[in-house]
Amino acid sequence: MNLTSTQAEGWLRAFVPQVADLRDRDLFVLPSFPALWVARRELSGTGIAWGAQDVHPDDRGAHTGDVSAEMLADLGCTFVEMGHSERRYAYGEGDALVAAKLAAALRWGLTPLVCVGERELWSIPTAWSAISRHLKRSVRGLDGPALDRVVVAYEPHWAIGVGARAAPLDHIEAIIAEIHRWLAARGATGTRVLYGGSIDASNAARVAATPGVDGLFVGRAALDPDVFASIARVPLA
Repeated sequence: MNLTSTQAEGWLRAFVPQVADLRDRDLFVLPSFPALWVARRELSGTGIAWGAQDVHPDDRGAHTGDVSAEMLADLGCTFVEMGHSERRYAYGEGDALVAAKLAAALRWGLTPLVCVGERELWSIPTAWSAISRHLKRSVRGLDGPALDRVVVAYEPHWAIGVGARAAPLDHIEAIIAEIHRWLAARGATGTRVLYGGSIDASNAARVAATPGVDGLFVGRAALDPDVFASIARVPLA
């Protein structure tokens, strides 16, 4: 819940020129709902995609205050996020709701960005046990081609928030390898797995170069368009 529509306009106008020459990677932003129309206006034709931070599982109806996938598609959104730890813990959203939101996104041609992660800095087997349960329940019933339309964001909950630190590189590599194996066992051949959690200009290149990491999911550091532009330019593995 950052940046008004007016502030988002200034952010986009500062950011876009700094990355206009990048053609070897996919860039996207997920502003708040009120700023989506600004993103459509400022980003159309740039090659930078935009999307939303949440979506309601139903296409329409008596859901005061909610936003449907149809509405997001009409605004030109490509991505929609679901399952973020803040939604899970602040609003009690569980995997069944995430699965319903994912289905809504796919119905309207959006790319679901499903967040998974463990609550504490546990051992790899314990962390994977929790994450695999989230995956199994959140993307249940999807076959390989449908899974390839999904993006998974690994965001350990303990690595999110003011004062937090990114996960150790060996931890990121191990968990993301497990996610890729889990997806491949269900027929996925191109599902991208991102890492998010205290990514900043000092660690972005190292995390991006970690085996298995297909991209970065940036939070607080992206509030500064200059910093986000520098992160967007890190070498790809």
